[in-house]
Amino acid sequence: MTTAEHLLDVGGLEPPEPLFATLDAVDALGPGEWLRLLHRREPFPLYGHLLERDCAYRVLVSEPGRYEALIWRLDDPLASAACAGDDDGDGCA
Repeated sequence: MTTAEHLLDVGGLEPPEPLFATLDAVDALGPGEWLRLLHRREPFPLYGHLLERDCAYRVLVSEPGRYEALIWRLDDPLASAACAGDDDGDGCA
């Protein structure tokens, strides 16, 4: 089975569109897939929704004006393994 990253840049959207776009993308994830989220700020309201959807996330960059995170399903061992070690931001695994 292959793995795949999906990039979602919501930095130019106004609230609540980044939340809705991110949740739509998370809901569409298939086996071995994860989401790389780019935003202009940390999306605190998103975290509870991710937990409800049995998703994990890993913040790669969190600084003023730039936020980047990986999001994947907890029951997906391929995406979990790939995203757990992406310290350099080059795309999981």
